[in-house]
Amino acid sequence: MTVRKIYSGPRALVLGIDVGTTYSGLSYSILEPGGVPVIRPITRFPGQQDVGGDSKVPTAILYDKYGIVRSEGADTILPTSLEKADDEGWERAQWSVTYTYTTASKPSQVNFFRFKLHLRPAANGPDLPPLPHRKTATSVFADFLQYLFECAKTFIIDSNGADLWASLQHNIRFVLTHPNGWEGKQQSQMRDAAIVAGLIPNSEAGHDRLRFVTEGEASLHFCIQNGLDNSTIDSGGGVVIVDAGGGTIDISSYRVVKKYNGHKEYEEIAPPQCLFQGSIYVTQRAHEYLEVVLRDSKYADDIDSMAQIFDTSAKLTFRGGSDEFAFIKFGAARDQDPAHNIRNGQLKIPGSDVQEFFEPSITAVANAVKEQCVSALGKSTISSVFVVGGFAANDYFFSELKARLQPHIGLNVTRPDAHLNKAVADGAVSFHIDHHVSVRVARFTYGVKCSEAYNPSNNEHFTRASTRYVGVSGETLVPGRFSAILKKGTQVAETKEFSETYIRRSDDPAALDRFSTELYLYRGRGESPQWFDVEPELYEVACRIEADTSRAIAKYPLLLRLRPGVTVPPAAVNVYEVNFRVVLSLGLTELKAQIAWTENGKEIK
Repeated sequence: MTVRKIYSGPRALVLGIDVGTTYSGLSYSILEPGGVPVIRPITRFPGQQDVGGDSKVPTAILYDKYGIVRSEGADTILPTSLEKADDEGWERAQWSVTYTYTTASKPSQVNFFRFKLHLRPAANGPDLPPLPHRKTATSVFADFLQYLFECAKTFIIDSNGADLWASLQHNIRFVLTHPNGWEGKQQSQMRDAAIVAGLIPNSEAGHDRLRFVTEGEASLHFCIQNGLDNSTIDSGGGVVIVDAGGGTIDISSYRVVKKYNGHKEYEEIAPPQCLFQGSIYVTQRAHEYLEVVLRDSKYADDIDSMAQIFDTSAKLTFRGGSDEFAFIKFGAARDQDPAHNIRNGQLKIPGSDVQEFFEPSITAVANAVKEQCVSALGKSTISSVFVVGGFAANDYFFSELKARLQPHIGLNVTRPDAHLNKAVADGAVSFHIDHHVSVRVARFTYGVKCSEAYNPSNNEHFTRASTRYVGVSGETLVPGRFSAILKKGTQVAETKEFSETYIRRSDDPAALDRFSTELYLYRGRGESPQWFDVEPELYEVACRIEADTSRAIAKYPLLLRLRPGVTVPPAAVNVYEVNFRVVLSLGLTELKAQIAWTENGKEIK
């Protein structure tokens, strides 16, 4: 464990919020000048049945037919809430498994809906069912953030007193976590949700109170405080952090680059990955299996409840033997169907079949870790793997991952001796306090769309000859060029900038008074993407950059120096141009894009 520094900043409260696909967590720290910060979890939520509380709460909301929140978190699975939901037609925003319960009169069901994954990039992940009527992913996210914030407020007041809350409520720093594969668009939606939820005001000062951190980096911070210590890592050996959650599994690699006064500084050494192979997909595959096995039985209507029982019991206790059996106890002793392996109200599933439920997730993670090892070559040799998150607590998942990575490629696979389900929330607070990562790796290639002078001897141009056009300056241009500014895999220090220079021309000077362009990211595996018509589905708008460039050009016509043989069209003799740079930086964990140009001899951004 590293030594945390004495805090010297202004008095404040840091609240780390991890909205997970199935469960969510909160952690906080009260920052007192001259004191050493301590990170504490929120362990009490309304409706929890455990007397001592729990550091996680179901990511769930019940809406009535008018879109009004009726129940949230642990309250949503109480029998009274479920009965009202069934009777009054409430809709549930959660992971899409049907929850079955029994009242005195009848068994009933309430459908679950995902909502966190609706924020994901459009190109990623599985198909999703619709959200409750008239709800967007941002609005549901806002409702749940508001609920979590009220839970945190109540817990902190109960634990520390109302006076402390009153003194800090206007100086709260929020850290929201998100999967490795999410970018600026998703962060923008989360920021909007935080504003709607009342966490921060919609102002520059309010925005400054909110930070984002990937689940992979948050998990690294948790591991640093909970056992990420060995001689190999301390001497610069690489470590892979696997955050195995309910929906996504986030994989990131780091190495120590500096050590001073007990503090360690890390750099990312491979592009982080995000897999849609979390524990819910094991349950989903079990559900698909049950649909096939029981489709012609009298218990076909019980499949949803069986899948739920598998999720909360058999999946957790399975140890992995092919001669082992998993049992789903769903009924009473009178429920008998030997032809379908149902005896005394329980279904028996062969261990070899249960292994198949886990296999895609285990294989995907093992392969991703191996890819991290290859990507890190030249920077560090990876020697250790730390597995955290709720799925990491599953013994079969962990033991299989260890068996495939430790003896074959020599990786030391471990999991911290701590509460794994609060790793990301704790790590989010540590990210704000300890700031262990100074260099990150670009996950994608970023660039802009532009045109370039047509050259018939260039085969790429020649094949696109039908798209060429004559620009305002008289040059023949070919459009659709992807100009990369920051390439995937590039290590980026927090203060480092990447830029490319471009020219925009027009025969109307007023058209150059304002400038905007779209910044694109490329999600493919190509090392040097160049044209938008190649793998067009893998390009995505990351953000739009806008600027007032009215003072960036002279207010008189510029006659361009044209290449020999180029004729200026009569209508475009007077051509104006503005030179500008598109500047990118990653800052902490947010992409920052700017336009830079010259005004009166000085560069302006």
